[in-house]
Amino acid sequence: MTSVSEPSQPLWIETPLLYSSHISSIIGCSAYLKLENLQPSHSFKYRGVTLFIQHCKHTHGPSVHCIIASGGNAGLAAACAARRLAVRCTVYLPATASPRVVAYLEKEEAHVVIAGAIYAEALAEARKAAEEDEKAVMVPAYDDPLLWEGHSSMVAEIAGQLPGGKPDAIICSVGGGGLLAGIIVGCKKAGWDDVPLVTLETHGTSCFRQSMDINARKSGSFGTGQAVPSTAHPGITLANVQSTLHLSKASCLGASTPSAGAVKLALERQGPVRSLSVPDGMSMDACCRFAEDHKLLVELACSTALTPAYSPSLFSKIFDSPTAPRPKTVVFIVCGGFNISLDEIAEYKRTAKEKEEKAWYGYGTRKEGCWDVVCDGQLWDVPRE
Repeated sequence: MTSVSEPSQPLWIETPLLYSSHISSIIGCSAYLKLENLQPSHSFKYRGVTLFIQHCKHTHGPSVHCIIASGGNAGLAAACAARRLAVRCTVYLPATASPRVVAYLEKEEAHVVIAGAIYAEALAEARKAAEEDEKAVMVPAYDDPLLWEGHSSMVAEIAGQLPGGKPDAIICSVGGGGLLAGIIVGCKKAGWDDVPLVTLETHGTSCFRQSMDINARKSGSFGTGQAVPSTAHPGITLANVQSTLHLSKASCLGASTPSAGAVKLALERQGPVRSLSVPDGMSMDACCRFAEDHKLLVELACSTALTPAYSPSLFSKIFDSPTAPRPKTVVFIVCGGFNISLDEIAEYKRTAKEKEEKAWYGYGTRKEGCWDVVCDGQLWDVPRE
């Protein structure tokens, strides 16, 4: 009999694909929600991280020590998988980590180390610890093909769940790029290379969008990210947005640079990959409206992907093309996230309509009654609806 530690037996669950009458009526097409918030660790990261840790145990044996640096959700996925597989797990978190995340990690029997003010500093400490422990394996949070392989499984599920089998577009949030890379890999397996993909970040966390702008146009980009050449993939330039991460509340999108491999996959993909960034307030508004409509709580990192679902003007602008028909069926990846509460939803509801950030983004003067949205290097004024 095959051991549960072997990668042939996935630990993730097949999540539902829910038709949303609420969102469908807003955007005028059939909208489906892939509910990755229902994974055991509350996010899509459980897919790739569990696959990676299964391989670690299968390769190195039961004494392997899994070490990961995380803003929260990747660490939770690692802790849940490690407890189920009976291997050691240490999670390095930045000082900004939520107490509720720390408490959950401890319930999952992980050792928690608070290191540094931001994710990049926690990552440096985790790597140092892994180098000093001969039994340790560094578990990546988003930048590894094995993670992408695990994440790609959701596309295979969508193919079997969606009426008609193939969507006209897939919309997801992006932080470091692991989810997007998994979707690209999954689409390739499914023969969906032509399906348009739409990625969204908040302005303060827009390392992927700025990286796509820099590489696709080799010119200026809206934002303040510093351009850094990739050592792993020569020819790819990455935007480092470490200086603006603290300005966004979507902390779990808070990679300072994206995966160079994910950027490369997006740039080389046959079908279109549109990259957008939106204000925090727009994501807060979507978060509150999604909770009201579907009775589900998700992090801002997730609700950022839902902003076009609650803005027909934004949805129309994204798919306004003379060469492509308006989509009839769209899948939103509800990537989930643990770090959300009723109190935070109430706070978002109070602040979502307030004045948004201006000058530091370098986007010019806000148009009254509009959100500032950046798409593929262009600034859009999107009416507040």
